[in-house]
Amino acid sequence: MKKVSLFLFIFLLGICVKGFSQTTTGPDFFSGQWEITVKDTPNGNAKFITDLTRKDGKLTGELKDPDGNRPAVPITRVEEQGNTIIIHFDNDQVGDIGIELAKVDDNNLKGQLMSMFEAVAVRKGK
Repeated sequence: MKKVSLFLFIFLLGICVKGFSQTTTGPDFFSGQWEITVKDTPNGNAKFITDLTRKDGKLTGELKDPDGNRPAVPITRVEEQGNTIIIHFDNDQVGDIGIELAKVDDNNLKGQLMSMFEAVAVRKGK
C-alpha cells in the first residue's frame, strides 16, 4: 500500500509541476517598441517601427518608416492569441493586411505577412 501511495503522490506532484510550469505570455508582453522586418518583398526588405500601447484593454499604434520617407500607417486592430499577435493595417492596393508574429523569446518575434513573406520583430524598448 505504501508503494501505491508513494507512486500516486509522485504522479500527482508531477502533474501539478507540469501544469504550473507552462509559460504564458503576460498581458503586456507585446507592449513596447518593436522593429519589424518583412523579408524579400518585391521591393526588398521592408522595415517598420511600431510602439504598441494598450488602450482600453487593446493594443494599438502605428507602423512608421524608420527613415521617415513614408507617412505612418495606422494599425487598424491587433489580435492577441496567447503567444501570437496579428497586427492589421490597411494598404491602398490590397486592403486589410495582417502581420502574424509569434513569440520566440523575450525580445524576438517571428512570423509572416500574408502567408508569403517572412517577418521578424526585435524589441527596441519597453
